[in-house]
Amino acid sequence: MRALILAAASVAALALAGPAAAQAPIVIKFSHVVASDTPKGKAADKFKELAEKYTAGKVKVEIYPNSTLYKDKEELEALQLGAVQMLAPSNSKFGPIGVREFEVFDLPYILPDLTTLRKVTDGPLGARLLKLLDSKGMTGLAYWDNGFKEMTANKKLVTPADYKGVKFRIQSSKVLEAQFRALGSIPQVMAFGEVYQALQTGVVDGQENTWSNIYTQKMNEVQKFATVTNHGYIGYVVVVNKKFWDGLPADIRTELDKAMKEATAFGNGQSAKENEDALAEIKKAGKTEIVTLTPEQDAAMRKAMEPVYKDVAARVGQPLIDEFLKKPGRRATDRTGYAPSPACGGGTGGLWPPFLI
Repeated sequence: MRALILAAASVAALALAGPAAAQAPIVIKFSHVVASDTPKGKAADKFKELAEKYTAGKVKVEIYPNSTLYKDKEELEALQLGAVQMLAPSNSKFGPIGVREFEVFDLPYILPDLTTLRKVTDGPLGARLLKLLDSKGMTGLAYWDNGFKEMTANKKLVTPADYKGVKFRIQSSKVLEAQFRALGSIPQVMAFGEVYQALQTGVVDGQENTWSNIYTQKMNEVQKFATVTNHGYIGYVVVVNKKFWDGLPADIRTELDKAMKEATAFGNGQSAKENEDALAEIKKAGKTEIVTLTPEQDAAMRKAMEPVYKDVAARVGQPLIDEFLKKPGRRATDRTGYAPSPACGGGTGGLWPPFLI
């Protein structure tokens, strides 16, 4: 696969060479692994529309959805090698390439609502995290929402005990691995595009995802139960090959920045609606029973995953975890206790994670 990526990178470089290059549009290949009718897919399409409009055709954006160009295990390497110019990987994907700080987004219940999320992504902390990507040959441009995650499986998941022995598909993230091990589950790393078949054939028993991803990937057709947990957040970081980005004319970069800012606002505004619509369609299909936890059951789940914070503190960084937990709006209690929270992304409410200081 690496040889194929290198070959693609060579072709891309040749396409920009020669006398005709000055007249040809600048091509941005934008690869992603989800369907076009998801929040990320729609934001990518909006960026294409605006980028081509604002640059008056000097830039052409080619969108490759649903892993048609690269799977999620391959795409970051393809970006670094220049075979593709733009991606929007989930936060989890940056841990395996050495930027472990992004795995803080994977901690269970660390982002209770979109208001808290925005204080991170739109503030100095979010900007500082993006800057960490420079050393990996990529430039971080924006944070895109997908939404809050739910649990699905072919057995009803209500108490922490129900998770014991269940094989769960996860993204490549040590935090997510620790999360499911804390529940007694068996985590298995798997590419997003392979999940439906793995669920269908029993290679894995369950998975965690947003309603929009569950519906557009038809996971609800092969999962009997979905539990409304809102335990985690899925978001994406839009990244571009740094060498490519730095080499663009300044005026082109300015217009692309403008297009990205507007596409981000559009996509993030769509994400909540997309998840609501997807949940409605899943209910209408009637193949998956939707399980809602009581406040007591929700509290038990949070308690069961509390050890994850200590397990991954050394990997992600305790000071970074503390920054997330101390964002304005949270009410701290003591070092070992919890503080009450509002509903988590439309869930049942419950308890904040502990302040591990």
